[in-house]
Amino acid sequence: MKLFETVTQMGHEQVLFCHDKDHNLRAIIAIHNTNLGAAMGATRLFPYQSDTDALNDALRLSRGMTYKAACANLPVGGGKAVIIAHPQDKTKDLLRAYGRFVDRLNGRFITGQDVNLSPDDVREINKETSYVVGTQERSGGPAPITARGVLLGIKAAVSHRWQQENLQGLRVAVQGLGNVGKNLCQHLHDHGAKLFVCDLDPKKTAEMKRLYGATIVELEKIYGLDVDIFSPCAMGGILNEFTIPQLQASIVAGAANNQLKNEGLDSCLLQEKEILYCPDYVINGGGLINVYNEMIGYDEIKVFQQLNNIYNSLLEIFNIAKTEKITSFEAAQKLAEKRIMNVKVKQVA
Repeated sequence: MKLFETVTQMGHEQVLFCHDKDHNLRAIIAIHNTNLGAAMGATRLFPYQSDTDALNDALRLSRGMTYKAACANLPVGGGKAVIIAHPQDKTKDLLRAYGRFVDRLNGRFITGQDVNLSPDDVREINKETSYVVGTQERSGGPAPITARGVLLGIKAAVSHRWQQENLQGLRVAVQGLGNVGKNLCQHLHDHGAKLFVCDLDPKKTAEMKRLYGATIVELEKIYGLDVDIFSPCAMGGILNEFTIPQLQASIVAGAANNQLKNEGLDSCLLQEKEILYCPDYVINGGGLINVYNEMIGYDEIKVFQQLNNIYNSLLEIFNIAKTEKITSFEAAQKLAEKRIMNVKVKQVA
């Protein structure tokens, strides 16, 4: 990897490599853009196969956070951090060592909970730095709000594609039944959708079958189902040259980050198949909206007002894509960059 060339192309302001030998900490903090405000982005702990994989994840996720904040009309920038470790090797000392690195940035980066970190882990990091969110879980955590945002995104896509918002009878394949996925299933069931689900954990799929009458599907068969909507809610990179040709859904709308393995190529493949794609960093913006409001003082009415920006932004993105004959992925980037630039121009003026 040509490090500076990659960072420059993706528009990052700063990338930090954090190492604490005494506590076996290896972490990467990527700050993409702070035009709108301090960079916000959660920290994930994952046993990456290589340092390059970890860096790529941090770079893509942090850029996504910049666009997520812009599309949600939040006054914060984008950042992300990854700790390279196996969950079983996670210790309080490692987390506190990481917290000290975050603290040295003096508020330029504000972090929280992501993959393999619990609220208790965030509270451990909080012992070394005040620049964390999600320690109190006053709203019940980000997952329920994220799921509500995804539901709004699905409604926007259904409205654009079929000129309706009623989800009654629509067939939805949900891939991944973590905290967001299972909350989304409840919302979809309440709106009359027919569910098809898969997950690595058979207990989770059994629960969705018991609660909502979901049809359990084998992991590799979820892509080729004859459904209206495919909703990826697990890990990223699942939309690629192998899976996209299998899709029969008319809409892709889910909570997972970095759904497109190759953003340019895969967004074009979806468009060629006339599949309406909801850019992940737009539709899953509810989590950021939630933690931002916990940081400034939680107001549920304000949160739900901001959630509606997901619906409105997606409709704007779909219209830009249609008018300019570009992919929805490109349209989302255009919208986000326009909002960031407008703020930058006002700051200069």
